[in-house]
Amino acid sequence: MRYNVVKNASEIIDDSKILVRNPEKNIGNWSSVFGNNNPIMLELGMGRGSFIIGMAMKYPNLNFIGLELDKNQIAYALKQANNYKLNNLKMIHANASDLANIFKKDINTIYLTFSEPWPKKQDERKRFTHESYLRIYDRVFRKDKHIILKTDNKILFASALESLSKYWYTFNRVSMDLHNDERKIDNVMTDFEKQYFKEHRQIYYVDASFKN
Repeated sequence: MRYNVVKNASEIIDDSKILVRNPEKNIGNWSSVFGNNNPIMLELGMGRGSFIIGMAMKYPNLNFIGLELDKNQIAYALKQANNYKLNNLKMIHANASDLANIFKKDINTIYLTFSEPWPKKQDERKRFTHESYLRIYDRVFRKDKHIILKTDNKILFASALESLSKYWYTFNRVSMDLHNDERKIDNVMTDFEKQYFKEHRQIYYVDASFKN
């Protein structure tokens, strides 16, 4: 799926009240940003924000943060979020590799929704489920570790299961076909996923955790 350039993206980002500027200043104290101690759920690579906005609407007693590096996508997400009054939603314009400089024991759940699969062997370290990233997540999780992943890419999914398993995560739920799973797994779709659903494309899902 291709995304169009967002007109005045820089201005949208600069003027947004949802965007958290200089997020590293809140490290270890993100509860104060929301004004409560509710669990904080983080989506890495939120794209145009449909998932994280939908989750914030559906679960008002949880706090949500969407992180995105691409300027046009985060500008679009901010515009969409402005259509709703969501006190439990914040967004960050940053690189996922900088997580440990932004959060410290702040996050309860990390969502990896249709992340870049990096299918070539030489690029596997760039996958958000590679051990190098799992080690970063160790530093940002509040206590227990909890990762939820959705993807249409078999290579990424197989790699994720292997990495998480080797890192001693437990699989709470795994689905090889999320939209046709008879267990009716609770789900908010991303923009990619909505298109894939129309195409009857298979979606892979895993809910994994590690209790300290």
